[in-house]
Amino acid sequence: MAPAIPGYCLENFTCFDPAICKKQRLVFHFLILIMIQDVERILFHEQTILRRLDELGAQITRDYEGKDLTIIAVLNGSIFFMADLLRRVQLPLRLDCLSVSSYHGGTASTGIVTFDQTSLPEVNGRHVLLLDDILDTGHTLHAICARLRSEANPSSVRICVLLRKDKVRAKNMEADYVGFDIGDEFVVGYGLDYLEKYRNLPFVGVLHPSVIERK
Repeated sequence: MAPAIPGYCLENFTCFDPAICKKQRLVFHFLILIMIQDVERILFHEQTILRRLDELGAQITRDYEGKDLTIIAVLNGSIFFMADLLRRVQLPLRLDCLSVSSYHGGTASTGIVTFDQTSLPEVNGRHVLLLDDILDTGHTLHAICARLRSEANPSSVRICVLLRKDKVRAKNMEADYVGFDIGDEFVVGYGLDYLEKYRNLPFVGVLHPSVIERK
């Protein structure tokens, strides 16, 4: 039996091709049901997210028309966001990625930002748009922006996030483009994880506190 989460319906998801066999569909359905039991409630369904990305893509296209644009995605949480958003940006652009971490397995940023790469993308004289899954404490994005500006000489650096938490930040950091505002809750799905799980849920939902307690 599916968990009693309002709006949950496999047919609402766009990730299925009609040609996929029934067995594959049932297996995926089963895996989703296992993960969804750990979700307290759904905040944004896939179709809601994609409609918002239509708007963000159009706005970014207008703002960067005629400019040398480099998109830098912050791994791993922004992968789904990046893939869906960039198909809606109707401009020539370059794409690069940075792998950094600050949560280190917890539900809150430790404040210690670790860069997994020794070198930065080549963005000298280019306009940079950073893509990240969520603006939380601001530690991660603040550290990335500081390094880019001091070491890579970009013409500009802006930030685009899927989610922005409504909270006091440890760093004075704001995003230029925001998908959705949320409360100060721990969320998973659509690329966001807890202990590397739940990234492939096709929605954004609040993780049930009991899951964190039984870590």
